[in-house]
Amino acid sequence: QGGMPQTPSSTSMFTPCGFSPHLHTSKEGEQGGLIFQDGNLTSASLDALIQHLIPTTDYYPEKAYIFTFLLSSRLFIEPHELLSRVCHKCIEQQRLDDPVLDKARIRKFGPKILQLLTEWTETFPYDFQEERMIGHLKDMIHRIAPCDEAYWKKMNQLLQALNQKLATLSHGQEGIVKISTAVSDKLVAFKTKPPSIQREILSVCSDPYTLAQQLTHVELERLSHIGPEEFVQAFVHKDPLDGTKTCFSEQKKTSNLEAYVKWFNRLCYLVATEICMPAKKKQRAQVIEFFIDVARECFNIGNFNSLMAIISGMNMSPVSRLKKTWSKVKTAKFFILEHQMDPTGNFYNYRTALRGAAHRSLTAHSNREKIVIPFFSLLIKDIYFLNEGCANRLPNGHVNFEKFLELAKQVGEFITWKQVECPFEQDPNIIHYLHTAPIFTEDGLYLASYESESPENQTEKDRWKSLRSTILGKT
Repeated sequence: QGGMPQTPSSTSMFTPCGFSPHLHTSKEGEQGGLIFQDGNLTSASLDALIQHLIPTTDYYPEKAYIFTFLLSSRLFIEPHELLSRVCHKCIEQQRLDDPVLDKARIRKFGPKILQLLTEWTETFPYDFQEERMIGHLKDMIHRIAPCDEAYWKKMNQLLQALNQKLATLSHGQEGIVKISTAVSDKLVAFKTKPPSIQREILSVCSDPYTLAQQLTHVELERLSHIGPEEFVQAFVHKDPLDGTKTCFSEQKKTSNLEAYVKWFNRLCYLVATEICMPAKKKQRAQVIEFFIDVARECFNIGNFNSLMAIISGMNMSPVSRLKKTWSKVKTAKFFILEHQMDPTGNFYNYRTALRGAAHRSLTAHSNREKIVIPFFSLLIKDIYFLNEGCANRLPNGHVNFEKFLELAKQVGEFITWKQVECPFEQDPNIIHYLHTAPIFTEDGLYLASYESESPENQTEKDRWKSLRSTILGKT
């Protein structure tokens, strides 16, 4: 069994099967300001939810609750403010300000608060990039430490693990080759350049299976940096009960999520560029067939994001207008793939395939079978609609907890998938090419496309003429 060493706690927290939104309670109705229906917590005041998060000598919140609340609470209160309130309540309830501490009592409470802080740092490490967060955390442990030497050790372990996680994440962010954005369309002069300058995908990697594996590497690497909270922070609006400020207005804190979307766009354009570049029809057809095979391998691996990017690149009009080129391609395989990613019925076919891959992942014996890389912009869209479709608060000011259980289910499943370690060997040469090979802008693609197969109609002729003059300086 390879993979990352994981505390049993952090995996069981997310596996959709172990993710139980059923927060059981002894009775229906209200309990300490929490409203239950059929045994599920449906709504509560923010104060009651915070209270429900706080461990006592004989209570510890359910895993599913901790994740759901930490994920969604940032819509109402900043993490440092939440942690501060949690610490204050603990100090009050456990009388940690008393000149003489009740050691026996605190030894019952200590392991529980340490467990909560550990889960928080493991799941939302980015919250702790803030000094104030570390401050609250240390303060809490300093107060209970006199009762048990072991608490110091536990705090050091926790901080070390956290530092390591943050270092890996930030190192990873720098380590990702800076994606080079679309290159000036002057590159279109490639048609006249000596072949030695041209590097094209087939000279870097001619085996579709290998390229699909390397794409999967890039996807998993980029996914690993996305914090679960970024999905929620992307949609932070003003909280109606606090008209003064948006929680995270000063910085959106969604940079990893945005970088991932940029990668998808780059891959679309790279595919289109590689197809439009070659001067000969036969070579263009060969590149199309190669990418169809790569896309099919991505589908088999469970890498739906690269699959969708490749299909999108092939469907861009500068590519799809190349009728003569496409006539040389065996298109049956392409139509099968396109059918898989057909948007009809809210992407019904894709969602079915995704559920299949997710199921395979749950019963997997190897990392190879565990891979599920969802079509990312659709995942964001689903979360966006879930967020727009229901209110965060009910008319009585209560937090709509039902909504957040659904949100936690979607984000929780995503976390399971992003934790898979890539089983394929890395090829730095191919990965470097994927990130840095020059790609055309949309205009550059059209120009290359018209140069390959002349315009069909007046609109295209006019566009070609204007592109030739603006890009190539020719009339």
